Amino acid sequence: MTDDSATDSATESASGADAAISLLVVDDHPVVRDGLRGMFESAPGFRVLGEAAGGAEALTLAAALDPDVILMDLRMPGGSGVDAIRELTRRGARARVLVLTTYDTDSDTLPAIEAGATGYLLKDAPRDDLFTAVRAAAEGRTVLSPAVASRLVCAVRAPKAPGGEPLSAREREVLALVARGTSNKEIARELFISEATVKTHLTHLYAKLGVKDRAAAVAAAYDRGILG
Repeated sequence: MTDDSATDSATESASGADAAISLLVVDDHPVVRDGLRGMFESAPGFRVLGEAAGGAEALTLAAALDPDVILMDLRMPGGSGVDAIRELTRRGARARVLVLTTYDTDSDTLPAIEAGATGYLLKDAPRDDLFTAVRAAAEGRTVLSPAVASRLVCAVRAPKAPGGEPLSAREREVLALVARGTSNKEIARELFISEATVKTHLTHLYAKLGVKDRAAAVAAAYDRGILG
């Protein structure tokens, strides 16, 4: 009787392990990887098969471990996440890729989605939202954080600079304030963002408009009808 019970228990345990969603965690920060591993291993229905510190290592481990879902950071010194996603897609990898990153700028979001990512979440997402997103990704469903979804909509609807990428809603807000002579510090205060974020938006604006400074950006925006 006891042996039968033990056998049944072992069978159920093995069945539960097979049903668990297997994960590969890709992030260049050991603390982040440890945190994600601990979080998923403490929750039922998940198994962390391995960790990678960069895109190149992620490709090797994905081939060896065949996870259901890959949690992928984007900006890593060991190979970019977008390049890794693109290569996984080219190889026809079974794993679904869920981007988990700090960045939600258009220059990060759009390339990752276009490369083949199934979902895109920010690292400040609540724990339960992350669990739900991984389950959805494992089923092949698209998952986007509200901020990212909003950016994608803006990218589709935004006016395009000739020969360049579309300006996001936030970039157009920053550009309008620059046109009024507002300083970076004042822009940050008005939009409730940091000065560093303002500088990032300006860098993206300059690249998209093909200019090198604030004055040229404003002139180009008026010339192209982006500013009325």
